[in-house]
Amino acid sequence: MSSGLGGEQRRGAVRRSVLMGGLAALLGVGPAWAGSYEDFFKAVERDDGRSVAALLRRGFDPNSRNERGEPALSFAFKEDALAAAEALWAHSQLDLEASNAAGETPLMIAALRGHVAWMQRLIQRGARVHREGWAPIHYAASCPELGPVVEMLKAGAPVNAVSPNGSTPLMMAAGYGAIDAARLLVQRGADAKARNQRGLSAADFARGVSRDALADELEAAARR
Repeated sequence: MSSGLGGEQRRGAVRRSVLMGGLAALLGVGPAWAGSYEDFFKAVERDDGRSVAALLRRGFDPNSRNERGEPALSFAFKEDALAAAEALWAHSQLDLEASNAAGETPLMIAALRGHVAWMQRLIQRGARVHREGWAPIHYAASCPELGPVVEMLKAGAPVNAVSPNGSTPLMMAAGYGAIDAARLLVQRGADAKARNQRGLSAADFARGVSRDALADELEAAARR
């Protein structure tokens, strides 16, 4: 009886080892780190900067991705785990342009989450301010705070950047972001007449979330 149970336990251990090894290979983590992979991302999620730093000192790759394909730095910003982000930031091999499965970079996630100080640090270290398609300024405009849009404009991001479906930062701000961000974008030359592939204007985005006063302002701007 005990012999059979022991055999099943061994087979279970082998299966877990094969699974972890396969996941590690898929995500670019070496075999020696398969056992530390889960600990690493748990430490990031807990915002345990000391544990993250300890694993990095032992040679763990700062650009590792979790099971959803999110690079560690982007995951830290998404979780508001800023102590973990500091530990990653100190590593000389950190890739500032590492993107997730959706093509989102750390700057995009920092902008969306409103981490303005981190946006400044990323830009100062050379993170790309603009890219074709969905750009960092779209993410900044989707944040419910004004600061990220201010930072992107300060860094020279194009105010009328167009996403693959024709959406502009002004549309994002009107429907999802800060009302003051939408007003600032108009002041800086955002095209209030523009429509996306669904035929929606920034005013339509605003009306869709009951921002009627803003929609009126945007319609007036489109007539000018």
